[in-house]
Amino acid sequence: MAEEKTNVMRILDQKKIPYTPHTYPYSGGAVDGPHVAQLIGVEPERAFKTLVTRGASRQNYVFVVPVMKSLDLKAAAKSVGEKAIEMIHQAELLPLTGYVHGGCSPVGMKKQFKTVIDDSAQGLEAMVVSAGKIGFQVELSPADLASLTRARFAPVSRTE
Repeated sequence: MAEEKTNVMRILDQKKIPYTPHTYPYSGGAVDGPHVAQLIGVEPERAFKTLVTRGASRQNYVFVVPVMKSLDLKAAAKSVGEKAIEMIHQAELLPLTGYVHGGCSPVGMKKQFKTVIDDSAQGLEAMVVSAGKIGFQVELSPADLASLTRARFAPVSRTE
């Protein structure tokens, strides 16, 4: 059987960006980032989640933060020049991005939103993000991810 490719993997292939695909078994229910990291055998410090927010200006923003941390809303707002930001409602995620909760990737959203990657990724050789479908992850260099998504790095996470 041929290995299943997600749209994220096809985009990375098309742009000739090297990546390593990872899969994990999924049988429904909540997807927990640290557990996903364990299932695919990577250190949790290298696994990142993709969060979609809305600023006071009503613009949407994407933040990529370590799975072991949470988004610092004040730092995130400052990084994009907003007075405040908030997480979007889960029901808005699919129509806005094309991705479901637990399978949201910073790559290949319906629309390119301003994206910020937590600066902790800069020191990593490779980071892991969702491949756009629950059960699929991709490992790639932070610089390649930033280049592809036109993201910048900023300190936007905090320890829970």
